[in-house]
Amino acid sequence: MILPLQQQVHAAISRAITERLGVSDVPAFAVETPPSRALGDLAVTVAFQLARTLRKAPKAIAQEIADAVGTIPGVARITAAPNGYLNLFLDRPAFLADRVTGRVQPAPIVEGKTVVEHTAINPNKAAHVGHLRNATLGDTLVRVLHFRGTPVETQNYIDDLGVQVADVIVGFREFEKQDAAGIRHIADTARFDYYCWDLYSKVTQWYDEDPKHLEVRAATLHDLEHGGTEVADIGQVIVDRIVRAHLKTMARLNIAYDLLTYEGDIIRLKFWAHCFDTLKAQGAVFLQTEGKLKGCWVMRIDDGKEADAASAGDEEKDEESREKVIVRSNGVVTYVGKDIANQFWKFGLLGRDFHYHRFAEQAGGRTLWATTSGEGERDGVPEFGHASRIYNVIDSRQMYLQALLSQALRTLGHPEQAENSIHFSYEMVALSHATAQELGYPPDPDGEKRPFVEVSGRKGLGVKIDDLLDVLEARAGEEVARRNPELSPDECRVVASRIAVAAIRYFMLKFSRGKLIVFDMKEALSFEGETGPYLQYAAVRANKILAKVAAREGVTEEALLHGLDALPVDELESSGDHDLWALVFEASRLDDIVEQTIRGLEFSVLAKYTFGLAQLFNAFYHSSEVLKEEDPARRRWRAAGVAYFRAQLTRALDLMGIAVPDRM
Repeated sequence: MILPLQQQVHAAISRAITERLGVSDVPAFAVETPPSRALGDLAVTVAFQLARTLRKAPKAIAQEIADAVGTIPGVARITAAPNGYLNLFLDRPAFLADRVTGRVQPAPIVEGKTVVEHTAINPNKAAHVGHLRNATLGDTLVRVLHFRGTPVETQNYIDDLGVQVADVIVGFREFEKQDAAGIRHIADTARFDYYCWDLYSKVTQWYDEDPKHLEVRAATLHDLEHGGTEVADIGQVIVDRIVRAHLKTMARLNIAYDLLTYEGDIIRLKFWAHCFDTLKAQGAVFLQTEGKLKGCWVMRIDDGKEADAASAGDEEKDEESREKVIVRSNGVVTYVGKDIANQFWKFGLLGRDFHYHRFAEQAGGRTLWATTSGEGERDGVPEFGHASRIYNVIDSRQMYLQALLSQALRTLGHPEQAENSIHFSYEMVALSHATAQELGYPPDPDGEKRPFVEVSGRKGLGVKIDDLLDVLEARAGEEVARRNPELSPDECRVVASRIAVAAIRYFMLKFSRGKLIVFDMKEALSFEGETGPYLQYAAVRANKILAKVAAREGVTEEALLHGLDALPVDELESSGDHDLWALVFEASRLDDIVEQTIRGLEFSVLAKYTFGLAQLFNAFYHSSEVLKEEDPARRRWRAAGVAYFRAQLTRALDLMGIAVPDRM
């Protein structure tokens, strides 16, 4: 890891500036990485910032700082370049030995608790490829925050009172004449999320046939929200079974949660009623008495940039287009109102709490909790909410809503929480025409006009995540079996499952989140190029090298990596660019890359760094023999470099939710 050393360098240079140059107010400066190791391993440009204040040339200032810094642990020498840069060259053997043996670990960054809410799939049908990006981005955000030592709580919001659930209820009652018991039987004997997928599509077509059918939806939605009815009982059965199906799908992608937050509990526990009273008392909402929003409680959208951007797509630019309905004229709370109440609860500002019960055990024994408006459990319940920062992972179309959440917090006197209410937005996922056809998607009539195929769960058009995983696993399994005929079918399936997950997750991360993704199955599954399987293959290759070197030395791998301090260091001390040192140094930058990723909330930075690191390893593999190197010291140092690369690559892959298989 490089950040601990960068922090030591920063502190030493700051002291030198204060003590030697007499500058009490040291300007902010960064410890940078030059483009070439020949220029130095680290560089500082603070001399340029001081030149005007001290009325000296940057070169002279840099030289004074270099003379005054003294010894920095881990730094072999510091020089002042003619252009005014301070260039630092590291103690390469000590750097590698410290890291490969675990003597240097990431420095935790102390922050308050963070809540990340992601996935939030409507519980009315199977999860489809359009949901992949949200879940992958959200889970990766959780992982990188954990990596840097931030306490994180992962929430998944369940809209159990939404229109989509009401539509499936309509389908079961109107088309199939089923009650709650009958639906339970179907759920026990059929793949329920797939069953509801088809039923939901039929209901949508039924609405299109006659707009009067929407009256049935309205009545169903009313009964669902008010509870205590047969409709509400049916809704509970549907939601519970679909949520459990979604969790199984997400588990296949290495995604887990801490808490399921049910919208129904927000209503039943009067969260919204309490929040609504506060909003009214503070004037954040008002009753519209005229126009087409007459009788609705609305929130006026601020004139700030967020609101302007959020409303930029509105067709109407009159006053009413600047107002968002929070409570409809019939008294029904919109999703905006419920989300405002939930956001206040997540920050610990609501003054009340849910009840909780254990919902399921996830991989590794991780308990998944769920909210309840019933009695709940008394023992062992974690403290949920009370966040210092919240990331709501939701697509860019919801910018309007997210701006309103921040506005409500600011209006009620919580500017800090408004600033820390972060909309982690992203663009949507489509399919390439080739992938859509391979997965049985119906022909796209506009295929010649558009380079991709859009998914639509409402119309029943789309590819289920489980189906996509099944196809990818089957194809990966064929390749694994061809390359490793000694593996059993079960062993091939385990490896193929990891490869399929890597193919999907890396593809979802390697593009800027502001760019629409066109998922192509062949491209994602390739063992060559910028793909998840390519990265896995690099780790597998490193494992093989280390195993063979250890066998040749007649020692364990652990023993191979100890005692490096006593070896001749010629292999690492040569100046300039050096394949082994370049690999080691780049591998050490993972913690710095994680910080860049979090600052910009751009996971393509992490993905592309990992790909570049794998490319460096492959270049090293071809230029610097490890197994065939006759000199024992050189062989050990090279093996240590491979081991450190493998550890850092494995960490980077884990941050992206990708596991390394034993074989490929």
